[in-house]
Amino acid sequence: MTAPTFPAAPDGFRPLPVAERGVGFDALNDPVRASLLGAHAHLAEQRGRVLRYPLDVSPFLSMPHDPGPADWEDVAALAGEGGDVPLTGPAAVPPTGWEEAKNVPGVQLTGERVAGTHDAGVVRLGPADVPRMLDLVERTKPGPFLPRTIELGVYLGIRRGGALVAMAGERLHPPGWTEISAVCTDPAHRGRGLATRLVLAVAAGI
Repeated sequence: MTAPTFPAAPDGFRPLPVAERGVGFDALNDPVRASLLGAHAHLAEQRGRVLRYPLDVSPFLSMPHDPGPADWEDVAALAGEGGDVPLTGPAAVPPTGWEEAKNVPGVQLTGERVAGTHDAGVVRLGPADVPRMLDLVERTKPGPFLPRTIELGVYLGIRRGGALVAMAGERLHPPGWTEISAVCTDPAHRGRGLATRLVLAVAAGI
């Protein structure tokens, strides 16, 4: 969604304590909100009932399940005039003045029957690896991965000749679940099963 203009709050935006607890919905219906109310509550920024990740962690934002005009004004204040608002979870009908910039259908896969495999050939990635991770993401386009995305969970990689050539890791953490994300392989190293190894290694850790 793209935000129209709404007046900002007099004191501007600031992170507030997340007051909403006891997620009363199926966590997989809105994994972003469930994560921000649970495992990622320490990262949550809140304005009214609207939650989001810091912009250098993840672009995702979560509306309450019964959004009203005040909630949309809070979203617009967070996004800024003309800003993009990536929404997931239950469909929310915006008020007049909003424009749908893109609608991307998705399929949610669950892996209850996936047997993870520990792999001595993969390495855990840390803050020092972020520049190489960002470079790999730029070349492979697996989806949003930002300078602090690594704070969302465990990220594993495979190196060849000292270069990071493949990675995968944990993103959303709704209660009882962990999303495997940022699965990508350098084009020169595809077709060798590296992504499969990494997904299974991340699953083993989960």
